[in-house]
Amino acid sequence: MGRKRRGGLRSWLPNQHGAWAMLAVPFVAGVFLSDGSDGPGTGPRWAHLPLFVAWLAGYVAAFHAQQWIRLRRLSRNPRAPRRHVRPALAAAAVSALCGVPLLFVHPWLLVAAACAAPFVALNTYYAWRNKERALVNGLAAVVPACGMLLVTLRTGGGSLADGWRPALACLLFFAGTVPYVKTMIRERDSRAYHRASVAYHALAVPAAYALNPWLAPLFAAYLARAVLLPGKGLKVPVVGAVEVTGAVLLLAALLLLF
Repeated sequence: MGRKRRGGLRSWLPNQHGAWAMLAVPFVAGVFLSDGSDGPGTGPRWAHLPLFVAWLAGYVAAFHAQQWIRLRRLSRNPRAPRRHVRPALAAAAVSALCGVPLLFVHPWLLVAAACAAPFVALNTYYAWRNKERALVNGLAAVVPACGMLLVTLRTGGGSLADGWRPALACLLFFAGTVPYVKTMIRERDSRAYHRASVAYHALAVPAAYALNPWLAPLFAAYLARAVLLPGKGLKVPVVGAVEVTGAVLLLAALLLLF
């Protein structure tokens, strides 16, 4: 029974493992960047906890809803889309239970949700087309995730004027992971993808320098991994570990520099 429960739980969790760092790092950065050390922010608040649960549960709900849409169109087995209904409804209920009360305290969260909606709609369209691995789809998912830094910063009483640079730094990193990871797995034999990934990371270094000069060495390290690691035959868990390490280093840099 214990194995069944664990297997059932795993089936409810999205299999897009790289998404978890993208969901967590900007969120956590915004929470602690609102600590008021350089302004009127009050730092972590209790509101951040239900917001985090609503954020993660919303992601799980969207994932299963999109899989239901995709499989309803493609699968001849009626059970295939149906297995995503319960996780989608349960996660949506948790997200609403934690998120809706926050709207009475922070009604501007509706504006944030409206800003994220077009990107979620685009992800849903790509799911319906069964092209979830498309480059544009991955980049579309990055934008609202990085935008959560501004949301949590504002929730903690911080100023949005202080949040745009760390949010853009998150966007620079996580947007770069989309083509880079493709060069390591699905497009590992594509020279065009490798050139595009290297070109992106090369341009990201001066962009990071413009945000904060001390970010440049970190983004130079990201460039080095984009140049050197493709073609080395690294296993998927190793690729994931490298990206998690990169995300943690980014979080540390953001908290130190901003």
